[in-house]
Amino acid sequence: MGRNPWFETVAEAQRRARKRLPSSVYGALVAGSERGRTVDDNNEAFAELGFAPRIVGHHAERDLSTTVLGTPSAIPVVISPTGVQAVHPDGEVAVARAAANRGVIMGLSSFASKPVEEVTAANPNTFFQMYWSGTRETMVQRMERARASGARALIATLDWSFSNGRDWGSPSIPDRIDLRTMLRFAPEVARHPRWLWSFARAGRVPDLTTPNLRSPEGGVPTFFGAYGEWMQTTPPTWDDIKWMREEWGGPFLLKGVSRVDDAKRAVDAGVTGISVSNHGGNNLDTTPATIRLLPEVAKAVGHTVEVLLDGGVRRGGDVAKALALGARAVLIGRAYLWGLAANGQAGVENVLDIMRGGLDSAVLGLGRASVHELSPDDLVVPDGFTRIAGPNG
Repeated sequence: MGRNPWFETVAEAQRRARKRLPSSVYGALVAGSERGRTVDDNNEAFAELGFAPRIVGHHAERDLSTTVLGTPSAIPVVISPTGVQAVHPDGEVAVARAAANRGVIMGLSSFASKPVEEVTAANPNTFFQMYWSGTRETMVQRMERARASGARALIATLDWSFSNGRDWGSPSIPDRIDLRTMLRFAPEVARHPRWLWSFARAGRVPDLTTPNLRSPEGGVPTFFGAYGEWMQTTPPTWDDIKWMREEWGGPFLLKGVSRVDDAKRAVDAGVTGISVSNHGGNNLDTTPATIRLLPEVAKAVGHTVEVLLDGGVRRGGDVAKALALGARAVLIGRAYLWGLAANGQAGVENVLDIMRGGLDSAVLGLGRASVHELSPDDLVVPDGFTRIAGPNG
């Protein structure tokens, strides 16, 4: 008999993904920059927080549902937008279906390997993500396409300064899959026949293009072509962010905030919500873990806009801790990608079930009836845990 495809933790999903994927593909998921300190801190900081459970007064029924930017979600977990998901032939469409089946919001990257129209058809509760990339005219075209497809909110991602170089080495990622590329990667891929067979059975090769950045003339850039456009675009000002928010005209999430003063400027720009994020450790290394930065940001602006957290969430208990410290919801990235690599759509559903189960256990043990009742009183926060970035005056 084969191994049970179900896994009980995200850590097991990661182990299976590492075994199944070619090393270059798996290396792209691990990511991080320079020493990898921020990646490690994102993961480890949650373990420094303790729960303060109650032993009497538990609730037999618990409400784990919420809304994010006005869109309902069965649990306070959002699929974080991640680029080109070549870990599985169905990529973002499989993730969108899994999220829809679990009542969760789908975040779709503009660098995704599947078109926004296919993803919103699989999950109507989709948020479309964009970078400040290209001309304003180009960005308007991309927003109009997302709006026409039914995207319910726009995510503007700013937390990446193109850091490069990793002490453990960066993965080799081709610009496109052609005969020469297939021959070069053949020895590596041959050691992972199940991954190769999944694409052969689907009748396709990994797609490294970005169809959501298709030009009006019909050209579709590769991932690195899109990345190059982004790098060559003059970085935005706060006035540019305000323009982007006004041009979109609907719920607008600014992703990448770590400083308190930036959070306040985002409120002034009219955003609906912010995500406390360090791009999963892919931005400037030694940036503190987002869970350390969350309390002061939430204290400063949480009464005005929705505050989300992105970075290091691996368990439902992590979700509970983020909510207790002021987050409306969390975004998960690597966790669902490992689930997708391990077992496709069912693997993503498995990860979301892990999140739900762990969150429900925490809410039960803390004596709460709803995720909205979670507060710092439910945690043991060690001295010196919180960090403050930027002036708080």
